[in-house]
Amino acid sequence: MGGIFINIEINKKNGVPLYIQVKNQIMDEIKKGSLKVGTKMPTERELSQRINVSRNTISTAYNDLEQDGALKSYQGKGTFVVEEAISWESLDIRKKIMKFVDLGLEEALEIGMKPEEFLDIVNQRVNEKKQIMDKIVAVYVECNIEQAKMFSSQLSKNSNMNVMNLTINELQKMDKETKEKIEAAEFIITTFNHINEVTNLTKGLNKEILGVAITPNLEPIVKIARYAADTKFGFICISEEFMFKIKGALEKAGLSEVDITYSNTTDSNELLNIMQKSDVMIVSPGRYKDVKSENFSNKEIIQFLYSLDDGSVKALRSKIIEIKFKK
Repeated sequence: MGGIFINIEINKKNGVPLYIQVKNQIMDEIKKGSLKVGTKMPTERELSQRINVSRNTISTAYNDLEQDGALKSYQGKGTFVVEEAISWESLDIRKKIMKFVDLGLEEALEIGMKPEEFLDIVNQRVNEKKQIMDKIVAVYVECNIEQAKMFSSQLSKNSNMNVMNLTINELQKMDKETKEKIEAAEFIITTFNHINEVTNLTKGLNKEILGVAITPNLEPIVKIARYAADTKFGFICISEEFMFKIKGALEKAGLSEVDITYSNTTDSNELLNIMQKSDVMIVSPGRYKDVKSENFSNKEIIQFLYSLDDGSVKALRSKIIEIKFKK
């Protein structure tokens, strides 16, 4: 059976059309983050059998979700989640923020304040908090150097902080340079699955440790899914950890059967051998130049990227500002 298991409960007595019930519950799973970008959905037949409704009911629900931009079907490959969960959440968050702004403005007008004065106060407060972020030095820790560099750069750009990078391996060795980096940082940031490990490795250094979420980019997954079943792929990266992450991402997307030769070799002959046996190359950002320079046959090169979850970065910024304002 293909696709992920989705817990959907149907009530045939409440008068709500069945396809609406299915659609709403799938959308709820996307909002909660249980269904992430790139996740392969069950087939219409499979889901209809699971929840005991007609295949037409599932087809209608899927079609509606495609119209809404949440799902996308690819001929011969299946139906995938293509909309970030955070984008659905952000609609609700934006409404909440607007309500807070409305309440603040109403309070200001009631005490005789002009709208321009209220706006000045808002701008002043925003600038104060922005200045705090500009002065913060943090260190981002990841299990492999590729993602450590990528995500520290993204955090610096998206939060205005000065974010250095370290790997788990560097924390384990804890040489003088690593210790100086940590001592210079106000915060240590890492992915949620590394928080316990990073906490243990930095015990005694008295640093606040904060977590962020990462998600695989959809574009490379979709590109891989579009190729014929007999396509041979070569995958080149720097670290074994990155290989493991990519295998997991492809499995979650329902692409575990794709023929991929994984390697983190730095040997030119071995790299050429893999490229010669492959129809398409998949690379991590840190190996793109290596593979590009050896790509004499002009085979397609797909860069497999992860990104920091936007909602998670926003929550991180809020948490840091909250901590700084309490000091």
